[in-house]
Formats: sequence, C-alpha cells, structure tokens
Amino acid sequence: MEKDTILVPYDFTEKAEYAIQHAIKISTHLKNRIQLIHIVKSDDQIEEAQTKLKEEIKRLTEEYKIDLDPVVLAGNLFKEVSNYASNNNVSIVVMGTHGIRGMQKVTGSWALKVIVGSKTPFIVIQDPPSKKEIFKDVVFPLDFKKENKEKVNWALFLAKYFDVKIHIIAPKLKDSSLQKKLRININFAEKIFENHGVKYDIHNTEESRIGEQTIDYAKKIDADIVLIMTTKGIGFTDYMLGAKEQYIIANNERIPVMCVNPRTDLSRYGSFSSTGG
Repeated sequence: MEKDTILVPYDFTEKAEYAIQHAIKISTHLKNRIQLIHIVKSDDQIEEAQTKLKEEIKRLTEEYKIDLDPVVLAGNLFKEVSNYASNNNVSIVVMGTHGIRGMQKVTGSWALKVIVGSKTPFIVIQDPPSKKEIFKDVVFPLDFKKENKEKVNWALFLAKYFDVKIHIIAPKLKDSSLQKKLRININFAEKIFENHGVKYDIHNTEESRIGEQTIDYAKKIDADIVLIMTTKGIGFTDYMLGAKEQYIIANNERIPVMCVNPRTDLSRYGSFSSTGG
C-alpha cells in the first residue's frame, strides 16, 4: 500500500490513548508510521499545544516503545482532521469516541461530523484493543445503494492485510425494485470475494432494524469490527433525525467501526484496486 501513515486525533483523553493502542496493533500489519494530530481553535494556541503534545509523546514513546510524530493545526475540528488525512498520505484514521451523550443526541455525533467528507477511512473505537489477534471477523452490512460496491474494496483491503472473514448482513426489503438492486450488490460482493479467495458468509435481517441487528450479530459472533459506508451527502437533517451511522458508530457493545465515505472522484467501480487505493 502506497500510503504510509496512520493518523490518530489526540485530545489528551483516555479514549485518545485507546486509539493509539489500536493504531499500534494495526501498524504491525501495515508497517505504517503513526502521527498524532491535535486541533486548536486559533494560531496563537499552536506553540503551547505543540509543547504539550511533544511532552505527551515522550511519555507515550517510553510506555509503548514506538515512535510517534506530532501534528498541531489551527481550525475547525470537524474539517481539519479529514482534510489533513486526505492530503498527507494517510492510510487510515483511528479515532476514539465517547459515544453520543448529552447535546450530541440533538446536534449529532461529533465522531460522524469529523468523518464525513474524508477520502480516508476512519476506524472509530471506544475501548482498548482486545488481547486476541486483530481483525479476524468483520461484519459487513450491505444495502441496495450503488456506493456499497465501493465498500467491497475496503473489505478486500482488510482481507489482504489481516486475513479476515467477512460476514455480510443483508436486509429483506419489501420493495421489489430495491430488493433487485440489493441482489445485484450481493452478487457483486460474492463474485469479488470468491475471485480473491476471501472467506465470507451471508445473513439476512429485517429492513427496519438493520442497524440494531448488525450490532446484535456482531456481538453474537464476537466480531472485531463493523465496516460501514456513510450516507452520501449527509447533512444537518440527517444528524437531527439520527442517521443510522450514529447508532452503529456509538454502539452500546463498544465494537470498533470502520467508516468509509462514498468517493465522488471515482466514476466506475472497475477502477478500484484490491488494496484500498
């Protein structure tokens, strides 16, 4: 893989340190360096934040025996992390979240707002990594939207680097035309996975409870991660009504979630590679 950096948004909290622990495990497979990025509101705060972050990196380096690079930027948290990731050779962003609490239930998940718009996938975590080997079972909810074919590419990425098994979750749709589109996506995924020797299975669920049942199934099989595609063109209304991504990202079972945004710069799926590039 050409991209060589795992990026961790760091706000000096316990959740952010959990994200570093996950990044370290992932980096052993991808052979990527790890950068910590901290966002401040204005340029006059940068110098102080750089000093604080370098001191923190010294502690983390001694504790985890790994090199960490600091990045401090001024701007809007919801834009700067994804912009930096998209423009600086970042393969994956690993980010801790506190879930949806208080005002976030009204204004939308902060994690989702940071993720949306990035060309780089995010892995969102709530707890430290488990002691078992990373990424063996991946839950893969699939629907009728054409962007789901792009998500197949990232499933291949995980299979290439982590030797995972993909568990496809497919809803039973009442609308026959949508069910036909879903079947096309399922057939596409099956063909790609079989051509690349990826282990997979398929499980059906109810249309109205796809988010809840995705997490229920992930818990049942003790999955390591859920791979989702965010809603294309997600906006304020989606945040207010509670986009399904918010439920999955902030799931109560605290299962890590890999979030991929639809790419507007890719015109056809035949141009995708099996490495996630």
